[in-house]
Amino acid sequence: MTTQPAATPDDAERELAEFGYKQELDRSLSTLDLIIYGLVFMVPIAPWAIFGVVFNASKGMVALVYLIGLVAMIFTALSYAQMSRAFPVAGSVYSYVGRGLHPTLGFFAGWTILLDYLLVPTLLYVFAAESMSGIFPGVPKPLWIVVFLAINTTVNYIGISFTAIVNRLFLTAELVFVAIFVVMAVVAITRGTNGAEFSTRPVFDAASFTPGLAAAALSIAVLSFLGFDGIATLSEEAKGGRRSAGVAMISGLLLVALFFVTQTWLAALLVPGRTEFAEDEANNAFFSIVESVSNHGWQVAFLAMNTLAVGIANAVAAQSATSRLLFSMSRDRRLPRFLSHVNPRTKSPERAVLAVGALTLVTGLFFVGQIDVISTLVNFGALTSFLLLHAAVVGHYAIKKRSRNVFLHWVSPVLGFLIIGYVLWNADASAKIGGIVWLVIGAGVLWYYSRQGSGVLAEHAADPFGADGAGEPAGQRTGTEAGA
Repeated sequence: MTTQPAATPDDAERELAEFGYKQELDRSLSTLDLIIYGLVFMVPIAPWAIFGVVFNASKGMVALVYLIGLVAMIFTALSYAQMSRAFPVAGSVYSYVGRGLHPTLGFFAGWTILLDYLLVPTLLYVFAAESMSGIFPGVPKPLWIVVFLAINTTVNYIGISFTAIVNRLFLTAELVFVAIFVVMAVVAITRGTNGAEFSTRPVFDAASFTPGLAAAALSIAVLSFLGFDGIATLSEEAKGGRRSAGVAMISGLLLVALFFVTQTWLAALLVPGRTEFAEDEANNAFFSIVESVSNHGWQVAFLAMNTLAVGIANAVAAQSATSRLLFSMSRDRRLPRFLSHVNPRTKSPERAVLAVGALTLVTGLFFVGQIDVISTLVNFGALTSFLLLHAAVVGHYAIKKRSRNVFLHWVSPVLGFLIIGYVLWNADASAKIGGIVWLVIGAGVLWYYSRQGSGVLAEHAADPFGADGAGEPAGQRTGTEAGA
């Protein structure tokens, strides 16, 4: 991986001035910090919790599912990389679509991914509470949600530099457990434990593979990689220049895919001759495998690591991304102005951080025990915003800038659009209904704030594509001033 040259403070100021903003957030994250953030958000040990379910859906070819997911999502990562280079601001897909296509479409891109970002922390806390209740059955689940939420909101409130430290610590812990499992598995397979032997069957089994299986696996695979896009929300806190976020997204996606494939390949080898788990076995299949090659103590340790990774590390990253999106949309007067306030000491969007904490507390307590419902809504928000992102790449680069890079600005976004469109079309009906309701609410919010003032993005709409793709500044607006 090549190291990106750090942008100087003056470069950063000029970069944001192109878009009508002043530097207020703490620009302290290196490209490595962004990669670590992305890995923590995607969770290198994520396959542990869903191994049995994916194993059953893929007839044992779990590693193949993640390889399919990597191929499918790399097109979306490339689109994010292109747009983050053109518009290195905190709003992620909200800013990319708004400046690349039209402010109204940008709002809906931001609004749909906001559904994802607002509910992801809720999903994580509910999942962590369920896991902790298995370890400590006497403790009420809502109490675990409050404890995890208090820790993570505090971490985000202190500032992005402290958040980066927490990310490093948790990623190190997760990778240590990955290494422990790899050693355990390799030793067990080498010894032929339970008849295990090295083979490529978990990657591809010609006897079981069908096009229908690949199509079903695609939906699972795409959703398994959600989270790398959160890197784009930290663009105004990165010091590696315009390419930093894009490099981090693609690098993080490739690395986490390596972890996913390696762990699931080895785990599948440890259950030779099986193509599915019984329904009551599926949810704890991975942890049962760990116990079979070690002991009960290690099984509990892996369960605890999984819970902490989800309940703290992953949730901290999710709350960071959500607060930056709220900050960016409110700075452009698309959400309540007070959310754009930046603490001058910590240089963090403190009101947005606290708002995310409060909203998550309410939704977390409301959705206790309803993991499936939250998951469907999260998926709709992410996938819909990805569709608009791919359209923005074609609109901005291929059509308006007349780019000659056919692959990056035509082929890749079109393929990405078709893949995401297929997954969204086959999504659960309840997800589509809930998503449509969310879009209707968004239309009302847009109508209200459009009446209050045009906003920064709308001021750019007349000529958003200057020589550098940024347009003329719409006046340097700070979050603090917007919230005054």
